[in-house]
Amino acid sequence: MTEASMDRMAAITKGLPTKSAKIRALGSAGFKRTEIARFLNIRYQHVRNVEVQASTKDETPPQSTHVEVGAGGRVVIPASIREAMGIREGDRLVARFADGELKLMTKQLALQRAQEAVRAFVPSGVSLADELIADRRREAAEEMTDTRTARKNG
Repeated sequence: MTEASMDRMAAITKGLPTKSAKIRALGSAGFKRTEIARFLNIRYQHVRNVEVQASTKDETPPQSTHVEVGAGGRVVIPASIREAMGIREGDRLVARFADGELKLMTKQLALQRAQEAVRAFVPSGVSLADELIADRRREAAEEMTDTRTARKNG
């Protein structure tokens, strides 16, 4: 687990009162059960039990609801939806307008969707990072050769 993901997990769970609330928030943010267990220093089974129990409860947010547009265009997201998305006051969301709809998503989900879209165009077993590094090394070698040739001729 990277330090960046650990920092993100700490930010998501900051202020949440119970391990169960932290598990639900991290699960909603897209973290795997093993990552959650490792981060919270608890057993995988605990994470699984909380997530299974949460999925069987009838606490799912409504698929649609009415909200009021307030001063300055402000819209309050209902608590059940905020909890399901794992967002808290001060969090920043990605807003997208398409086909007359406004869609809000966490930065993590937006990143995940972007990665999935890019993955659709990358053949299996190909590392774009490795290809980029190889390209940069080739360019650097060519620049070095051009510089040496210019010095010889100049």
